[in-house]
Amino acid sequence: MSLIFKEDDFAFANKRKGTNDTYDISKESFAKDVFTRFMKNKGAVISLVCIAIIIFMAIFAPYVNEHTYKSMIIEHASLPPKIPILEKLGICDGIIEGVDVYEKAGADGSYYLFGTDTLGRDLWTRTWVGTRVSLYIAGLAMLIDMIIGMSFGLISGFFGGKVDLVMQRFIEILSGIPNMIIVTLLVLVLKPGILSITVALLIKGWIGMSRVVRAQVLKLKEQEFILASETLGTSSANIILNEILPNILGQVIIMSMFSIPDAIFTESFLAFIGLGLQAPMASLGVLINDGFKSFLVFPYMVAIPTTVLAILMLSFNIMADGLRDAFDPKMKEM
Repeated sequence: MSLIFKEDDFAFANKRKGTNDTYDISKESFAKDVFTRFMKNKGAVISLVCIAIIIFMAIFAPYVNEHTYKSMIIEHASLPPKIPILEKLGICDGIIEGVDVYEKAGADGSYYLFGTDTLGRDLWTRTWVGTRVSLYIAGLAMLIDMIIGMSFGLISGFFGGKVDLVMQRFIEILSGIPNMIIVTLLVLVLKPGILSITVALLIKGWIGMSRVVRAQVLKLKEQEFILASETLGTSSANIILNEILPNILGQVIIMSMFSIPDAIFTESFLAFIGLGLQAPMASLGVLINDGFKSFLVFPYMVAIPTTVLAILMLSFNIMADGLRDAFDPKMKEM
């Protein structure tokens, strides 16, 4: 007895309503596919928006008033935040324990959106100017990873042999030197500031990236398409740039994004312990250090820069997670 199947005997498993059976995946480019997966990650998109807002505020917010990051009005020292709209709701109205401290200080009619510090400097301006330093460190960390770390890892992993041996021993020597010792020595040679932090990142900030890139190159260079290119006489430079680099670019971008929060935290920590930027220059670490001294009396002085720093670091971390899932969806299942 022969079996006769009808058209309705079979159905697609987990078929969703409205799906297109004739969808041609070849029409989707890899970049568009990554963008689509990234946009589906709500946390990553929100983090990207937060970073964009912080960048916008760091560029334009310091110009909304006449104050600079170093201008002082001693009579206006330690004033709490006062915001025009919220003051009508009894929030951020400059009143402490029933006393209008703005009127008492002779600042009636003035508005300090984030308050002032113990020297009468506007914390709104100083916070966003300090955020520029953190964003500079973020951009610098990415450039160092993309240029030095990636180049070092590509050369070391592709050529191997004695070249790889020498380059890896060099990295091990650098890794064995604590960051604090390098920064301290730089402070002795250079004065504390952004230059010493920049040099410190140039010395050790690319090591993690180089190791990741080297591992990826070692995995790829034994693949058939690389061996075919070598057999056809393609130069090493062309193989690295045209065959290997496009296949590891996703990992490079993800790794560079993860290195940004570490670099921002390093700068803030060094500024907090006095090895970073010095007064009257402003960075988030300097503001946290200044506000920490008056934390029990004026908690807003440390709460505001800490909040901006936390949002910035958390946003970069979540966005890096989103990029990792977008470039390699299988990682999300592990």
